[in-house]
Amino acid sequence: MSLTRSLQLLAVSAGIVAACPELHKRQSGGVTERTWLYENANDWARQDPAWETCQTGTQQSPLSLRVGESVSRLASGALLDIDYPTEMTGELTNWGYGPSYALDHAEGDYTTLPAITFSENGVNETVYLASWHTHTPSEHTVDGTSTKAELHFVHYTAAGKPRAVLGFRIDHGVENSTFFNQLPPMIPLNDTTTAVPGVVLNPMAAVQEVDNFDNFWTYQGSLTTPPCTEGKRWFVAQEVMSMSDEQMQALLKVSAFSARPSQELWNHAVEA
Repeated sequence: MSLTRSLQLLAVSAGIVAACPELHKRQSGGVTERTWLYENANDWARQDPAWETCQTGTQQSPLSLRVGESVSRLASGALLDIDYPTEMTGELTNWGYGPSYALDHAEGDYTTLPAITFSENGVNETVYLASWHTHTPSEHTVDGTSTKAELHFVHYTAAGKPRAVLGFRIDHGVENSTFFNQLPPMIPLNDTTTAVPGVVLNPMAAVQEVDNFDNFWTYQGSLTTPPCTEGKRWFVAQEVMSMSDEQMQALLKVSAFSARPSQELWNHAVEA
């Protein structure tokens, strides 16, 4: 493998590694095994002192949301401007719990990636889409009810730190999901070494499938995996993304249980 190709693989994997910090890129591609389990999610802080925030944090994710708490995308104080192109290229993998994807970009340069802008404390902030991955079932619940899966679009600052996530709850329906219909055959669950480069996707297809993200919940939260770092802005679409039974079965076939339990509401500033 050439040095140029090696650098490209490291760059496109950066989004998935930082979004799910427990994942480490192998020299030959793919991800290593994790040092924690979802079955022990309530004990993560006891497994490693560096994960103390998983237990003591005041803005932990995910949350159990309520229907009456969602807001309009253009509501005062809840600005969310999604500036995605209709085409992006990246590398498809399986992060050990389901499909994952990292966008191609020059190493260390996130500002060329698709962007969103949101308002926080009266200040507009722009962050960049570097990766996405799925969880099964959904991590966020609404009025205590989960969906079959959840898609996370993970956004980074220009300095390369994970900062904001767009969450799409997914359930089975009648029609195919246009977004997931773009994917090549998904990588099997236990294959964490295979990487499929050059996968072209339209990220706006996902946004359009949830009514253009016009209504959502937003709050101050955290990563949902160790080390559970806080300071992450969450936007969870109110509309549920729908996919056909066949698509859902294909997704579940390459996925494993990957939902952290809902966290207690504390300093999350829901709707902030």
